[in-house]
Amino acid sequence: MNALKQEIATMIAHEGPITLERYMGLCLAHPRYGYYMTRDPFGAGGDFITAPEISQMFGELLGVWASEAWRLAGAPVPARLVELGPGRGTLMSDVLRVARISPAFLDAVTVHLVETSPVLRRIQEQTLARAPKMVSWASDVNETPPGPAILLANEFFDALPVRHYVRTLSGWRERLVGLNASGGLVFGLSDEIEPSLIAPAREGSIIEVSPMSQRIMSDIAARLVREGGAMLVIDYGYLETSLGDSLQAVSKHAYVDPLAEPGEADLTAHVDFAALARAAHAQGARVMGPVTQAQFLMQLGIERRAQALMKKANPEQAQAIVDAFDRLTGAKDPRRHMGGLFKVMAVTHPDMPDMPGFIV
Repeated sequence: MNALKQEIATMIAHEGPITLERYMGLCLAHPRYGYYMTRDPFGAGGDFITAPEISQMFGELLGVWASEAWRLAGAPVPARLVELGPGRGTLMSDVLRVARISPAFLDAVTVHLVETSPVLRRIQEQTLARAPKMVSWASDVNETPPGPAILLANEFFDALPVRHYVRTLSGWRERLVGLNASGGLVFGLSDEIEPSLIAPAREGSIIEVSPMSQRIMSDIAARLVREGGAMLVIDYGYLETSLGDSLQAVSKHAYVDPLAEPGEADLTAHVDFAALARAAHAQGARVMGPVTQAQFLMQLGIERRAQALMKKANPEQAQAIVDAFDRLTGAKDPRRHMGGLFKVMAVTHPDMPDMPGFIV
């Protein structure tokens, strides 16, 4: 039993079962043993690979989008360029590199990374050491300076904790993490019925919600309505709120038991884009999309960018560009690649015009 598992088991023994939301929060963000606090999980040597690590094309196109979003917002000075969950800093590095073609945008923005992991902050500092702008860090998006903002959130919301409610004969009960007879972690159900849930469903059905995701989206949408700007959300998830359990644990690119080794595996859940849209609309923000990542990137010109890169590439590099293009867009099979599985949504000030990537 690892140290975090022992700590959680002791906590449950003294306080009783804990919610799945609290369990995920401890696994991912415990100050000593949390998954993101202790390692670099990205890349082939980690547990998963994100789009910015697959190809520079992804970050470059998001840089073009950010620059155009700033222009459509009225080219405010100063403005904030903010990334939530910036990984290794690769995405922001590519965004700032392509932003050089828009000097007015680059001059106008201050750059802020929202990151809680000390390990990843050090890597981001190294990645962005020669960036054309100074970078500052915050632990929460609400700690970034006020003012009009362009925010990027690539695979951020999927890592936020969720809660599960299970339909029983007597009503909806919350899924909890408790202890079995031998002291191991096990899923169970609350003794209490959740009175706020009245949705009809068959016994055994599961409702998955992320209160933290909705709170963060609500805060950001309120800021955009108040101060101006736009946010881009890219994540894997579903378009409409529906029943089901999407919790998964990944270690070394393979699925594992989420209760087996707390803090040693990445815990994620699919993003409910409809719930995020409702939270944004409730604050008066405009929502565009979601569309598939393939639709978004193709509209932004990823095909032309791939062709331009291939003209300067040797055969091996050209094949890598083709493979990256297919992986990002799902050109061969969008249902099994990031192009179809990942969705893209924009949240903006209500007066913003249609944004690139979402023009019908």
